[in-house]
Amino acid sequence: MTVSIAVLPSSTPELDAAIDAAGARPAALSHADALVWTGTPTDFPDDLPARIRWVQLKSAGVEAWFASGRIDSSRTWTSAVGAYTDDVAEHAVALLLASLRLFPRMARASTWLKDETWSAVRSLRGRTVAIVGAGSIGRATIPLLKALGASAIAVNRSGNPVEGAVATHTSADLDGVLARADDAIIAGASTQSTRHLIGADQIAALGSDGVLVNIARGGLVDTEALVSALQTGRLSAAGLDVFEQEPLPDGHPLWTLPNALLTPHVANPTPNMNANLARHVEHNIRAFAAGEPLAAVIDLERQY
Repeated sequence: MTVSIAVLPSSTPELDAAIDAAGARPAALSHADALVWTGTPTDFPDDLPARIRWVQLKSAGVEAWFASGRIDSSRTWTSAVGAYTDDVAEHAVALLLASLRLFPRMARASTWLKDETWSAVRSLRGRTVAIVGAGSIGRATIPLLKALGASAIAVNRSGNPVEGAVATHTSADLDGVLARADDAIIAGASTQSTRHLIGADQIAALGSDGVLVNIARGGLVDTEALVSALQTGRLSAAGLDVFEQEPLPDGHPLWTLPNALLTPHVANPTPNMNANLARHVEHNIRAFAAGEPLAAVIDLERQY
C-alpha cells in the first residue's frame, strides 16, 4: 500500500529522500495518512484531519508534548527514541571520562597545576557505572564503557536483563545500585514520577568519589542538591548536558564550579540529527505501510 506523508512545518532533503525510499508519497496535511512533525508543541495544528492515523515527532523526549495536551488517543504517536542513540551515548561517556581526568579544572586553569592534580586524575578502567534508565541510550553506553575497561549495572522499570550489564535492577533498587557503583549515567525518561529521581539521598549513595552524568533531562536531577554536593565534596564531579532550566542562566553556580563539566544540550549534534531522524522515519513509514508495529510508540499512560 502506498501511503501519503505530510511533513510539517518544514522538511529536509534527508526526510524527502526517506519518504521516497520507503515507497511513500509526500502530501498536503488534508490528504495525508500520516504526519511527520518537525516543530514544537507550540505551533502544532489545533485540529488534525481525522484521516491522520499516525504522527511522528522529531524529539525523543515528549514531556513538553504531554504538558501541552497535544497527544491524544485518537491516533498513534511515535517519538524519535532510538534515532539519536549512538551520538548521545558517545557524549555521555565523553563527559564521564573527561570528569575523571579532571579536564574541567585543567581547562579553566591559568597556571600549571601538575603537582595539585596529577594524583587526583582517575582512570575509567576498573570502575563500575550505574546506567539509570537503560533504554536505547543507556544500553548503547555499555559497549563503550566495556571498551574502556569499565563495567555497567543497569537500572530499568522491569528488571529484565540488559545485554552487557553485569547486573540489572528495577528502579526500586536505585539507592542500592548507586551505593555499589563508582559513577552514574542518567539516561531515563522524564515524567512526573521521575522528577528529581536523583536527589540528595541518591547523590549520597553514590559517594564522594563518584561522577554523575546527565544526558537525559534536567528535571531528573535535583539541581540544588547537586550543587551543594559538588561544593562540599560529597560528590566528586558532574558532567551535564541537560538542566532543569534551559538555557542555564548566566551567573548560576554550576558555571564556576571547577568539578562541573557543562555542555549546552548538544549531545545530539546537528550535523547528524537530520540523517538519524530520516532513517528512523523511513523505518516507521515502511512499518506503517505494511501494518507492522512502529518503533518508539508513545505510551499514553507512562507518558514516554
